[in-house]
Amino acid sequence: MAKTDQLTVFINDSTLRDGEQAPGVAFTAQEKVSIASALERAGIDEIETGTPAMGAQEIESIAAVGKALRRAVPIAWGRMAKSDVDAAVSTGLTRVNLSVPLSDCQIRAKFNTNRANVLERILDIVPYALDRGLKVAMGGEDSSRASLDFVCSAMLTAEAAGAHRFRFADTLGVLEPFATYAIFRRLRSETGMELEFHGHDDLGLATANTLAAIRGGATHASVCVLGIGERAGNAALEEVVAALAHLSDRKASVDLTHLPALADLVASAARRPIPPGKPIVGSAAFTHESGIHVHGLLKDPGTYEAISPNRFGRKREFVLGKHSGRAAVVDALHSLGLKADDLRAKSVLAQVREHASKTKRVVGATELLEFYAKACVAERFEAVPV
Repeated sequence: MAKTDQLTVFINDSTLRDGEQAPGVAFTAQEKVSIASALERAGIDEIETGTPAMGAQEIESIAAVGKALRRAVPIAWGRMAKSDVDAAVSTGLTRVNLSVPLSDCQIRAKFNTNRANVLERILDIVPYALDRGLKVAMGGEDSSRASLDFVCSAMLTAEAAGAHRFRFADTLGVLEPFATYAIFRRLRSETGMELEFHGHDDLGLATANTLAAIRGGATHASVCVLGIGERAGNAALEEVVAALAHLSDRKASVDLTHLPALADLVASAARRPIPPGKPIVGSAAFTHESGIHVHGLLKDPGTYEAISPNRFGRKREFVLGKHSGRAAVVDALHSLGLKADDLRAKSVLAQVREHASKTKRVVGATELLEFYAKACVAERFEAVPV
């Protein structure tokens, strides 16, 4: 039974399962082991390793991940079916998440049956898995479009059948945080079992919904590195754990300094470049150009950084561009061992802004030196008497 007053939020990373379902993403067995090992070093609690029902090759890679882990718990994922349970057993893992659709739309489309049949499946398959040595979490697919009363019935049926956790899946990413919070308050009032939220990002609300679920009583958060996954992806691991560290009394046992390297590893394996503006791990996340911002940061980093980049093993960076001010130019020149009075700094700044506007990119050190040299030449020329 989960305690509702616990301060720890357990992180279940699904990069190797749901993340790999992103279009065009396919991890090799070695990449899966490398990613899982990096997740474990970062402090991730649980790792969803893949879908055994895909076949022998997937079973082999899942087994390899399971053998490589020492602390993080490897979990197989499957449908609420005996064949998927059998496949999970063959991996050598002892934990499985068994998913079943809960919305009327998906029940009709997948089973051509009704809600009663779903409850029967749960009562049949969960004990079947338990009898084969698996610890079972039940996943409610498309829970966000299902009747909440039925979601509660399915959850309680799974609990009675022996499941230790219920995963509420916002499969199509249709929730918003206020509704998510209310849903998890209801779920928590119905059960003391572990509750997990799995959110998709179709409306850009997966991280917000995950935080709302945690505030409402969720004990576990299902995430993916960089938020990769089907369609618009899932809740991003780095966003969720950073937000918990900064905004919540409840924390995840994740070392934030591991997040940038972990993101680089997954981006490389997935062949998906990290957008510069990606929170926490993007190259521009702690980069400043605006003159007003840089001027303030040089005096007190707290003026325009609520979260220090040091928390993530990163450093703040100033770049020169169209919106830079004299303070940034002086600081940049100083870093190159050069000094500039107001007149010279003003000349360099004018050149920086003109160049950035024409090229639509930041100004590098070589270009800055050229601008400084031009300013010095112009200054000497103006000083020559006529």
